Amino acid sequence: QVQLVESGGGLVQAGGSLRLSCAASGRTFSNYAMGWFRQAPGKERESVAAISRSGSNTLYADSVKGRFTISRDNAKNTVYLQMNSLKPEDTAVYYCAARPFGLATLQRQLYESWGQGTQVTVSS
Repeated sequence: QVQLVESGGGLVQAGGSLRLSCAASGRTFSNYAMGWFRQAPGKERESVAAISRSGSNTLYADSVKGRFTISRDNAKNTVYLQMNSLKPEDTAVYYCAARPFGLATLQRQLYESWGQGTQVTVSS
């Protein structure tokens, strides 16, 4: 399995921005579709965004469309999540996940490897 490490979380005011990074190691990164998910206290883990192996196809949850952008740099083995116009309801632990040889998808159960998560807190 590929190993994933997220970074870039923190505390930000509503309306602000953060960029999350997820560094992969251990396998050929370009063989993996990647996704970002989040989990707020007391809630189920939900999908945020996904990106295909080449980066040509992206998917977004309705709640983040127009505010978040997922991207990847296969040369750096890293996937990013640019988050703009943050809202208090975006507060959660954000996880990246990897799906080997598959298409980009927002379906959580199709991802094989997960990072440990990074906390994002948006104050009102």
